[in-house]
Order: sequence, then C-alpha cells, then structure tokens
Amino acid sequence: MLHFSQDIGIDLGTSNVRVHVQGKGVVLREPCVVAVDLEKNRVISIGQAAAEMLGRVPPHIEVVQPMVDGVIANSTVAVQMLEHIFRKVCGANRLFKPRVLLAVPSGATSVQTRAIRHSAISAGAGTAETIEEPMAAALGAGLPIAAAGGNLVVDVGGGTTDIAVLSLDGIVISRSIAMGGIRFDDTIARHVKGRYNVSIGDRTAEEIKIAIGSATSLASETKYDIRGRDLVTGLPRGITLTSTEVREALSEALAQITLRIKSVLEKTPPDLVSDIMERGITLTGGGAQLRNLDRLISHTTNVPTHLAADPMSCVVLGIGKALSEGRCIPTFPTA
Repeated sequence: MLHFSQDIGIDLGTSNVRVHVQGKGVVLREPCVVAVDLEKNRVISIGQAAAEMLGRVPPHIEVVQPMVDGVIANSTVAVQMLEHIFRKVCGANRLFKPRVLLAVPSGATSVQTRAIRHSAISAGAGTAETIEEPMAAALGAGLPIAAAGGNLVVDVGGGTTDIAVLSLDGIVISRSIAMGGIRFDDTIARHVKGRYNVSIGDRTAEEIKIAIGSATSLASETKYDIRGRDLVTGLPRGITLTSTEVREALSEALAQITLRIKSVLEKTPPDLVSDIMERGITLTGGGAQLRNLDRLISHTTNVPTHLAADPMSCVVLGIGKALSEGRCIPTFPTA
C-alpha cells in the first residue's frame, strides 16, 4: 500500500503504452490493446495478453485498440486501459491518487486533449495534464531545446508522425500527419492483396516490415516467405516477397512524411534553419526504426538526419524528465 501520491508519466500511443514513475524510471511497456467479451460485456484481457489474441478470437470476443491516430477512439475502453495501468503501477489499495502527465499528438484538438485528461481522471488519477509528443520526444532524445537554437524532431509513432521545430523550451512550428507504423503495415497488407490476391493479418504485415522493410535500397536485397489466405480458393497459400517490392509499396506513405518535413522547414525562420542544418534532424518513435528512413529524409531535405539512441522510449523518457524538472508545458501554434 502506498502512503503518498505518485507522479506518473504515460505515453498512451496507438500501438503501445509506456509508463514512467518518478524515482523508478520506465516501469511498464505493453501493447495498447484490450480484449472484450461482447456477450458478457466485460474486459477479459489487457496489454500483451490481449495482443496475442489479435486475429485469433471467436465472434463473441473483440480485440480493441482504444487509441487511433494517437487520440482516444473508444473512451470506455481507454478508461479501462488506464485503470489497468494504475493498478499495475500504484497497486490496488492506494491511499492517494496519482498525478499524471500524458503525451498527446501535436495535432490533437482541445476536445481530444480534454478527452484524454478526463479518461485519466475517470480511471483514478488525482490530476491529469498533457504534454505535446514532439516536446516529450525532444526531451527524451536529449536535445538542447532550452537554448536559443533550432532543433527539428520527427516522432514516427504507430498512428501519427509529429514534426516540430523547438527552441527556448517551446515549439516554434509543428505539423502532425496520420501516418506511422500501423499505416506502414496496412500498406504492406494492401500490396500483398493487390499483387498476389492473398490476404494477410496485421501481425504478418508487421513481421514483413521488420524483416525486409526499408526506405531506400539495401546493400543486399533480401526475400521473406509468408503464408496467407488465397482470396480465390479460400485456402492457405505461401508466397515470397522481396525487399524491393516492399520498399516500393511503402514509398507513397514515406513520401507523405518527407513532404510534411519539407513543409515545416519551408516555414521555419532562416536562423533556426541554419541551426537545424548544423544539428541535423532527430528521428524518434518506433516507426523511425524502418531501415534507412534517416537516409531517405536526409536525401530529400538535404539536412543530416540521425536516429535517436532509444527511439521507442524517447517520448516516455521525455515525460519523465518533464515531471522531474517541474516544467510548465506551453501550448503552441500548428503550421
């Protein structure tokens, strides 16, 4: 039993949830997935256990992702997910409610931001505030955002990509696009369906992306064998994909991201652009781990680009840093 209030930072993403507790660091990393029994109208599993059910459940069980494009799509399930987090992190018999800081996409509306705070309060938080994801990502990546100088961070999450220029502890300009790791998976699945007339699940699409996905040509192109359902016969069928065709399938989605980055650079004050040219672009988020994405962005923008040391944890580590420093996180204009 706890006898004091805890400060908790939560990166409640489209694909995964990560939790930081003051004094303990990152204590929880789980898929942001909930399994619901529709007949009994109750949650039967949350997190990793629920994720393992994806594509493998009977009709009366639904596996739900409460977050879509970084914002709440199902408030009831989101509250249940947060209740699960608080029980795991704070214990069931806590005396004081935790104080919570949650990350939100830079493109989230005031209504969507209030919905996230309200869900946290409904789940048992004492207070709930928000921090913009690119600000948290920059803090977690260790960028010198407190100084007078331009820093460009591109956070490629599961549902959204946030692009922001930061200086003097504020966001100068930002863009958010509904494109991320999940959209990459969907693009691969559509390619397989269109070219081979074979249907594959989300899990298989993600495996393809991880195994042979890339943003630019590889030194050694590879192949990957998969199995799916033939849409003509309805029977199982195996096919072999090449890294070249997967890259071609992803090219349009990646072009949307690079176009938004260029748009932000075009609207950035010249002095800050000069700083960014010197410091480079920093990539964070799970989707940023796609092979050679840094090379593609560097080539299309003419700005040096590098992947953060721990891209998947940058946002939650940044939330923890914001909590420890007692930062006042400002709102900011969207480009």
